[in-house]
Amino acid sequence: MAEELSTGWGRALVFVYGVFAVAATGRSAVQLGDDAGKLPYWLSLVAAVIYLVATTCLLVGGRTGWRVALAAVSVELVGVLGVGTWSYLDTGLFHDKTVWSHFGQGYAFLPLVLPFAGLAWLRSQRPAPAP
Repeated sequence: MAEELSTGWGRALVFVYGVFAVAATGRSAVQLGDDAGKLPYWLSLVAAVIYLVATTCLLVGGRTGWRVALAAVSVELVGVLGVGTWSYLDTGLFHDKTVWSHFGQGYAFLPLVLPFAGLAWLRSQRPAPAP
């Protein structure tokens, strides 16, 4: 197991997570500034926090970084699948695009692909059991 999660393909993953952390934070801040009462905008903020946690933990590395990154990316996957499905079922609630709505359609579906890539990378970098 490599102690550094941000090596090789991990660097690209950290970069993409960082871009999504900034993009989701910006989008949610603007949307919440316009109307803080809409649940989808708050879900975008949750996505931003998850992207930030994943980015940080992939950069930090180590056993704890790996575990927290795994949890963040797993929650991200559940979030994008749940919100993506919900946004198709309740189009009235999700009339504005958000990070995870319509499975990230506003972001070329990268929010749908990213957690699968993250989980695959984390699986390949799984730490050895503690002695």
